[in-house]
Amino acid sequence: MPRTTRADKAGGVYHALNRANARQRIFRKEADYEDFERILGDGLARYNVRLYSYVLMPNHWHIILRPNRHGEMGEFLRWVTVTHTMRYHAHYRTSGHLYQGRFKSFPIQNDGHFVTVCRYAEGNPLRADEVKRAEAWRFGSLWRWVQATEPAPALLSPWPVSRSPNWIDRVNAPMSEAELAAVRLSIQRGRPFGDERWTTTTAARLGLTSTLRPRGRPQVREPDTNNET
Repeated sequence: MPRTTRADKAGGVYHALNRANARQRIFRKEADYEDFERILGDGLARYNVRLYSYVLMPNHWHIILRPNRHGEMGEFLRWVTVTHTMRYHAHYRTSGHLYQGRFKSFPIQNDGHFVTVCRYAEGNPLRADEVKRAEAWRFGSLWRWVQATEPAPALLSPWPVSRSPNWIDRVNAPMSEAELAAVRLSIQRGRPFGDERWTTTTAARLGLTSTLRPRGRPQVREPDTNNET
């Protein structure tokens, strides 16, 4: 099956995710998370990308970012994953695939939909029962945001939209099933995340129309034998 087209246009905002191969842990201890954050910092110094929000989980990560040159998100995240894999194998004396494959991503409308995706990412540790409060998870943008000064390496860029009032409480509040389902659909399909009109026009512009179609074969309708109208 051919790969789904992946958008990577300058000025667009995207959610990117990658998962460990075979559900293994890619972060085994605190130092592993810290090393990955240093890799992110080195990557941001190399590539023209703004990082808005992120969270590192034991076997996957979420990153919300904006490339400032065409193709720059892909270059940045390829460098990050390759560098992380090399350092992981050198440290643990392992080999093989650390990640399932290339990262997944989808474009985000730069309005309240952006806020929803950031809330989804930063609330991940809470939904996974890793912490009692989302801001207590040390390895993500929410923890960094609540510090008086962002710890080194500095990773976060100012948001392109206003952060919601009482942001910490909003992240800790449960998301609705509809919100969760919509974000997860975009993660699974690479589907643009926004209002209906923006989603349709963005998918057409970026060659992502296949992500809007239902998966599977169309249902075969049985012939109408009772002539009901």
